[in-house]
Amino acid sequence: MYKFHPITQSNLVSKINAIRERVFELDQSLAYLREALSNYIEDHPICQGVYDRLEENNYSTEQQFVDGLAEEEMKVLDIILKQEIKHAKEEQDEERTKQLNEVFEQLF
Repeated sequence: MYKFHPITQSNLVSKINAIRERVFELDQSLAYLREALSNYIEDHPICQGVYDRLEENNYSTEQQFVDGLAEEEMKVLDIILKQEIKHAKEEQDEERTKQLNEVFEQLF
């Protein structure tokens, strides 16, 4: 038999805040990726396609975004993210490094 646990206002607020925090983090990591891709879209049609997809879709997880990538897109992102993460580390931009790493880790 199921136990019913009443939802209190404080529990509900806590759950909503946790969801908001996760959405904000997701938005941040994909926003950093989108910004990084903006440096490559003029010369690389694959980057333009991925950038456009990020602009047009609201992905619920980084994994959902990565699952929609073609193999060639993943290869290009692998190269770009390695460069961008290296640059962020050189600039000692810990937040950018963290956010780009979150996407990079999903590629594999």
